[in-house]
Amino acid sequence: MKYKCILFDCDGVLVDSEEIANRVLVEMANEVGAEMDLQYAFDHFVGKSMSDCYDQIAQLISQPLPAQFDEEYRERSFQAFRSELKPIKGIHEVLDKLTVPFCVASSGPIEKIRLNLTTTDLIEKFEGKIFSCYEIGKWKPDPAIFLHAAKVMGFDPVDCVVIEDSLSGVKAARKGGFEVFAYTNPKKKEVFEQEGANVFYEMKNLMELLREAKAHAS
Repeated sequence: MKYKCILFDCDGVLVDSEEIANRVLVEMANEVGAEMDLQYAFDHFVGKSMSDCYDQIAQLISQPLPAQFDEEYRERSFQAFRSELKPIKGIHEVLDKLTVPFCVASSGPIEKIRLNLTTTDLIEKFEGKIFSCYEIGKWKPDPAIFLHAAKVMGFDPVDCVVIEDSLSGVKAARKGGFEVFAYTNPKKKEVFEQEGANVFYEMKNLMELLREAKAHAS
């Protein structure tokens, strides 16, 4: 493998949390009059910071969100994660096969990342290697979180690869000088490839793709 370090996004890459998180957000948005569905959330919220999501909801309802909206969202979504969250199919097997250092670099708060990794029995694989945008105050598509994670892990961007599932994450990785693999579905293939991502659809195929990258580089 030509890569010396692998940087994983969390939601949608390590844990299957996107539908749960967006379902809760849609429920709460509709409670304050947004009138949106889950597809709207997937189209507009995935990969965005929570402040951006909240701003979009506020624009839809033409008024500020209630003061406790974020606190309630965290409480309700965390409760749902504890009872419903599962790891992305095949991710345990991928991590068990890796022989190079890896970490998680996510837009979520540290407590959310830790909860999700603990619930899915992934936490032991990432102890001491968890990086959050909340730590540095910058969010994707800014590349800062990936640059920060790579630096702390001891590698230059050229030696790393990012595994993402969102367009903003792919943009962040490319802006930072990283190669990036996008875990997505065929409908999004073209738009992700236009941003410079290598697209794949099943996590079980990731190891083969990483090995092929070495073959292409040699």
